[in-house]
Amino acid sequence: MSEEYDALVCNGTWKLVPPDGITNVVGCRWVYRIKRLSDGSINRFKARLVAKGFHQRPDVDYHETFSPVVKPTTVRLVLSLAVSHRWSLKQLDINNAFLQGHLSETVYMVQPPGFVDRDKPSFVCKLHKAIYGL
Repeated sequence: MSEEYDALVCNGTWKLVPPDGITNVVGCRWVYRIKRLSDGSINRFKARLVAKGFHQRPDVDYHETFSPVVKPTTVRLVLSLAVSHRWSLKQLDINNAFLQGHLSETVYMVQPPGFVDRDKPSFVCKLHKAIYGL
């Protein structure tokens, strides 16, 4: 968890602000996953901070949604091209790639469980960049 939290802080994902006059604060929680190797053995345990985006109200907290996702047809096309041209393939996992998405709306989130600032426990996170769940 601390590795994920440190990545969020280092990338300037949020700034702590006082909760004065803020009407809708989005909750958050940690989601845990086991990453496995190709043989099925455990590689590592991963934690991800996820916003409870279902607390957001359409046309109040956000106006549109967009998530770039590759279609399975495109993946099959690229794989078939690689096979027919005898290209080598490699897999790449980019850590914290989602942190590059900037927000156009103002979104406030509670401090992550287990990482509440001791000097400012009542403050909330003003998000500058998107996190999972928004």
